[in-house]
Amino acid sequence: QVQLVESGGGLVQAGGSLRLSCAASGLTFSTTAMAWYRQAPGKQRELVASITTGNSTNYADSVKGRFTISRDNVKNTVYLQMSSLKPDDTAVFSCRATTLRRYSYWGQGTQVTVSS
Repeated sequence: QVQLVESGGGLVQAGGSLRLSCAASGLTFSTTAMAWYRQAPGKQRELVASITTGNSTNYADSVKGRFTISRDNVKNTVYLQMSSLKPDDTAVFSCRATTLRRYSYWGQGTQVTVSS
């Protein structure tokens, strides 16, 4: 049974930082591509950042230079370091795992709220 458990969300002032974690179990993490998505109220879910099994990364234009995605294949965890947070970053952040067989799994999400 695949499980993705996010943590690290919370309330932060604009300009602050947070680090999100997504701990995976029930899959071969080292061969699984990982990504962070977010969904703000009234908006569609959008891709924030992704990381391949070879550690290639991709970012949404809106977060480039502020967010960093990384992975630890020993801890089976993917991270999203967020800096210079803005109120527009307020959203539920979810991690997604995509296996070699293209199966996708989602975590339950963690709320990030940035106050002005």
